[in-house]
Amino acid sequence: MTSSTLPNEALVNYIFPNTHIDWSLMIVIYPYITGLVAGAFVVSALYHVFNVKTFERISRFALIAAFCFGLFAGVPLLLHLGQPQRAFNIFLTPNTTSAMSIFGYVYASYMLLLTVELWLTYREYIIQRAKETKGIPGVIWNVLTLGVRTYTPEAARVDHKVTVFLAAIGIPWAFLLHGYVGFIFGSVKANAWWATPLQPIVFLVSAIVSGMAMLLLMYTFIRWRARKAYDLDMIKTMTIYLWCIFLLAFTLETLEVVYAAYEQGHHWTVIGPLLAGPLFDSFVIGQVLTLSVLPILILGYAALSNVWGKPLLYLVNIGAFLLVLQVLFMRFNVVVGGQMLSKSDRGFAEFHLEVLGREGLIMAIIVFAAPFVTYYIISRIIPIFDDQPVRG
Repeated sequence: MTSSTLPNEALVNYIFPNTHIDWSLMIVIYPYITGLVAGAFVVSALYHVFNVKTFERISRFALIAAFCFGLFAGVPLLLHLGQPQRAFNIFLTPNTTSAMSIFGYVYASYMLLLTVELWLTYREYIIQRAKETKGIPGVIWNVLTLGVRTYTPEAARVDHKVTVFLAAIGIPWAFLLHGYVGFIFGSVKANAWWATPLQPIVFLVSAIVSGMAMLLLMYTFIRWRARKAYDLDMIKTMTIYLWCIFLLAFTLETLEVVYAAYEQGHHWTVIGPLLAGPLFDSFVIGQVLTLSVLPILILGYAALSNVWGKPLLYLVNIGAFLLVLQVLFMRFNVVVGGQMLSKSDRGFAEFHLEVLGREGLIMAIIVFAAPFVTYYIISRIIPIFDDQPVRG
């Protein structure tokens, strides 16, 4: 544990002995993955609900990506819990006054919504495969049809209407899923770094940023790997959306700090030394100067200029990659940075990165890689892009 000089000659070199960092990498990537879910779903909903035609060709891709990230959104929490088998107790013993319990209900219903929307989207393909496939795979495809083996134009119209309805109610559900994470941190009044009403909004907007940026990276990689043409119109449009939403996210993040600094109240006597001390590298240098300013300039040029072709792809990928890291740094600085504060508001606890173990770096990489592996497996089973050949 270390100490730091506080303003006004306050007492230094003393922190309570029970000050330590309990929430480490798993609690960092938990809101990060849920954010990717929300961001990817928003892209899909922009087409289904708001009729943004440019996103039509990636709406299924965005939906499947959201589903893959959603499958593993709760895994970091389960690994963090000492008794993960008790997680189902939130369903068996409902508690509407617990934010974590509410998360269980929202998460479960959101995944159900995503599953139904995916099934409706691929229902025609499922029926087709059920008719063409024999053996055990054929049995599985038949089970997935739920007993309905005909698909008519009228059924397609009904499916489309239901899909639009699910996408519409899925937007506030996705917002609620991620906004509550910021709500949990923002409601901790005793922690000056967390206790701000802007926290849920900051988490939500940055979640959309990370989801859209990750989709761009995944899309360009998949197209490059498959040697398929890029949809530059879509990339350009999503870049404009991404740039505008990140400007909003960065403004909100900056306002939090600027407001505390301008107010010069008790919170700043704690936050100021935190940002000038243990978080200087990861927040000031990393999150703000490198991972926020650079993508604003890069994506701003890509969005507002006439750049096209490979230069556009390079700029967008560099900017999107920086934003993916920016949001990850933001989650780390919030989750770990807030725990560095001593309960006596004097001095800071040190964060020791664990490599092995249940909450270590290697396990975090495995959990984070799991949605991408799942996406790869799903892409071998069902067609995701329109120009992807259907396997016979």
